[in-house]
Amino acid sequence: MLGMSAAFTGPSKGLGIELYRGSKAYLDEVNSKGGVHGRKIVIKAYDDGYNPTPAIENTIKLIEKDDVFLLFNYVGTPTTTRCLPLLKRNREKSMLLFCPFSGAQPQRQPPYDEFVFNLRASYYQETAGLVDHFVELGRKRIAVFYQIDAYGRNGWEGVRRALGAHDLKMAGEATYRRGTPFKNSMERQVEILRNTDADAVISIGSYAACAAFVRDARDAGWNVPIANVSFVGSESLLELLLEAGKANGTDYTRDLINSQVVPSYSDVTLPAVREYRQHMERHKPMPPKELLADEYEAAPHSFVSLEGFLNAKLLVAILEKMEPPFERGHLRKVAESMDEVDLGIGVPTSLRRDRHQAIDRVYFTEVREGRFQPLENWKGWRK
Repeated sequence: MLGMSAAFTGPSKGLGIELYRGSKAYLDEVNSKGGVHGRKIVIKAYDDGYNPTPAIENTIKLIEKDDVFLLFNYVGTPTTTRCLPLLKRNREKSMLLFCPFSGAQPQRQPPYDEFVFNLRASYYQETAGLVDHFVELGRKRIAVFYQIDAYGRNGWEGVRRALGAHDLKMAGEATYRRGTPFKNSMERQVEILRNTDADAVISIGSYAACAAFVRDARDAGWNVPIANVSFVGSESLLELLLEAGKANGTDYTRDLINSQVVPSYSDVTLPAVREYRQHMERHKPMPPKELLADEYEAAPHSFVSLEGFLNAKLLVAILEKMEPPFERGHLRKVAESMDEVDLGIGVPTSLRRDRHQAIDRVYFTEVREGRFQPLENWKGWRK
């Protein structure tokens, strides 16, 4: 049994739901063929609403009451980082966390890196890629819009470091509170950053607030490129902007750039993408109804659900190599021996004792034909 704490309700629910759906699609397929060494894999999931206190309570329950084999697919930095001390406290149980949906540093550095195995690239890598591209285009006055918590500050630090590598500093910064809905105004944040004469903005946030910022920036006539990191939830962001644009007669998707940590779900030249699309269609996975407070219309495909799919695929590869009897104490050693695993995405995937992050690749996307697609030419944003 895998233990998962994530947002299934609230303004960030799309992240937890989509991550769950992607992993469940792969696990359903594995289970339909007999599981791993005859054992079926089940996800025991709890809702934390993207808030730290429920995440802590859920983690204690998963470890002490449910006795899960490992923790998996946690969503978010403010939640995940608050749960890391519980892993250290349960060292004697050899409890580990696999594939959190967070690119933050705390689980990638001492004292907690030994307890966490990451699939995705870090926020430092995502923000460095965005900064490098903007600077190359002559856009050196980069401002940051961020969620005022551990997640936002980690992305903020990534931007600061990347700018420092070019001997540059931030043009300005503005913040918002975690859980801010799309209906709220971001006019003040737009005004603050616009007054810095920034020629690009990097947003470190979740889809509802980041979509509100884009909407209010464009309504104010401020048309600088705005970039978001992968955690934003691209499809959920896009849905809000398309609906608002239709209502207001405005195209809110122009000059929008999102970094991603998995390839495009439209790239069917990749075996894993073909597999993902087939399994999503075949199994039509959804979280248990008791986790959903209201109706949720799932996108057929998304970057978040593809990441969940790849998370599950990596974990199954580890469990297959582990072989019975499945003893938690052996899990770390097996995971650290996963070298050059072929997940079907065309990039090296490895875990070692000194490296608990499987992939370094960062992808960039823009909106074309009503969906996020690979960004093939940055020249249109040259200053």
